[in-house]
Amino acid sequence: MISIKTKEEINKIKESGTINYLTHEHLKKLIIPGITTNYLNEEADKFIRKHGGIPSFLNYQGFPKSICVSVNDEIVHGIPSDKVLKEGDIVSIDIGVLKDGYHSDSARTHAVGKISKTNEKLIYHTEKMLYKGLSEIKDGASLGNIGFRIIEHAKKYKYSVVRELVGHGIGKNLHEDPDVPNYGKYNTGIILKTGMVIAVEPMINLGKRYIKQLDNDEWTIFTKDKKNSAHFEHTVVVTDEGYEILTGE
Repeated sequence: MISIKTKEEINKIKESGTINYLTHEHLKKLIIPGITTNYLNEEADKFIRKHGGIPSFLNYQGFPKSICVSVNDEIVHGIPSDKVLKEGDIVSIDIGVLKDGYHSDSARTHAVGKISKTNEKLIYHTEKMLYKGLSEIKDGASLGNIGFRIIEHAKKYKYSVVRELVGHGIGKNLHEDPDVPNYGKYNTGIILKTGMVIAVEPMINLGKRYIKQLDNDEWTIFTKDKKNSAHFEHTVVVTDEGYEILTGE
């Protein structure tokens, strides 16, 4: 069931989203060669709690850490560990924050030191695809328009779009209706209404779109062809004329 949020609920999600945004801003200053993904997890956990939030992902359906940190060919749900980030890596950080009963969710992909032009372009275009999708959001628009714009841009630059993993509604629960695919046909799908809050999150691969799950942790999703992937996400509310980002910019 898709819920329409009240102004009070939207403000609570925005408060959560502000902590989410500030956590990303804190972590991006720490991303250098030689640190571990677990160091980023520990810093995020401390920062979120210091600012009055709770990490949404910790123990969510058994997930053992406070944030997801996915490196290179890992698409999403990477479990922070003693893995050391190296010069030339790219790292996707996905953060969920719970505050006063409401969640926010956002993700960014970062360079570790100096990276290749190929990876620079992947990160640039993945973020651009997020905003291409967001540009279609407004009261009365079709949900499929979001994914249509994302995949249109991906095809133009010869990237592939992960289809098995999608964006989602968000609020009192981390994942709510509706699903928000990163592909679609224009003017299809449910009609967006003012007050809907959704997380839009394109996951874009250098190679083919096909994915696999790491056998030994049952969480980490990576590209089947081992080519790199990038991920950007914002939590937004649908408005009469467009959308408002609730997780900072």
